[in-house]
Amino acid sequence: MRKFFRSPWLEVNVMLAVLIISYLALALITNAAETEPGAMTGGAIFGWLFGFFFLSFAIALVAVIGGIGGGVLFTPVMLAFTPVDSLIVRATGLIVAMFSGLVSTGPFMKGGLANLKICIFCAAAYGVGAFAGAQGAIYVAQHLGDTGEGLIRLALGGILCSLAVYFLVGGKKIEWPEVKKVDGFTKKLHLSQPYLEVSLNKVIDYPLTRAGWVLGAIVGVGILSGFFGLGAGWAIVPAQNVIMAVPLKVAAANSGVLLGMGDCIAVWPYLLMGAIIPVFAAPWLVGQVLGGLLGALILIRVKAGFVRYLLIGFMFFSCFGLLTKGLIMLGVIKAVPVWVTGLVFIGIFAAVTRSIINFTRSES
Repeated sequence: MRKFFRSPWLEVNVMLAVLIISYLALALITNAAETEPGAMTGGAIFGWLFGFFFLSFAIALVAVIGGIGGGVLFTPVMLAFTPVDSLIVRATGLIVAMFSGLVSTGPFMKGGLANLKICIFCAAAYGVGAFAGAQGAIYVAQHLGDTGEGLIRLALGGILCSLAVYFLVGGKKIEWPEVKKVDGFTKKLHLSQPYLEVSLNKVIDYPLTRAGWVLGAIVGVGILSGFFGLGAGWAIVPAQNVIMAVPLKVAAANSGVLLGMGDCIAVWPYLLMGAIIPVFAAPWLVGQVLGGLLGALILIRVKAGFVRYLLIGFMFFSCFGLLTKGLIMLGVIKAVPVWVTGLVFIGIFAAVTRSIINFTRSES
């Protein structure tokens, strides 16, 4: 029983108590509230907000394990299935990604999986890019319309598809990259930090390389994060892994820390535009805290191959959403039916589940 009164379980218990009290109060308020004829009833509002919490919990759970940030799933889902304004969705998507990163930072740091040196090294570059991307999103929404956004989404979808294919064929070289040569600049920074790999029960020390190049990539990742409101954890992970040779699980943990650091900067332009609505964002935040914490505890214990397959699935599904949305904005195709998107999601993650099962069997 004592462990439930120590961190992180103490924070979880407090959050659950606040959540229960808040939803009880919300139920009483919405039940007594009077609405105009034809408007959404108080009960319907309560149902939507309650559903948002459970959806946010599920998104945070899988997003933190994949190291991609909750915004990667939140933003496409909200843009595809709700009529909420694009700027509001993107602003809330950044908050979702930020909180899923913030809540996972504690377990990652305490367990030694996240490399604080790399996170601090990349934080400023990510913050600058994210702020610039948010400003760009506001400019595009006000001046360029759907054509500009459509072209950018098509380009982003192509990049994401290429990365997904690379992760698919890269195998264990992606999970544990080989460094043939450490450049002088990276060597002077002393960024490498050994950690205990729980799944293998041994301490892993890993060399790093091309630290200078990763800064430029992280600026670009920040721009994508701020512009699309995706959080861009899916890009932070391969940027560290492919360019800098950071092991996949470490890159996923670093991604959560960086999202918590950088997306709080990207939120400000949206906040000043009035695109953040507290009553809409609140249930998403609570779900991110609880789901993100549980996801972080799971990530520390799972094998790197599990993370790789999960990340591949997220990439392919996000690629599908970006490409179809871009073509719709350009008027090339009509809106994709919900059932088609659902079948694509089920098909992709059925393949991911099968790959994870086969991986587990081969490792046992």
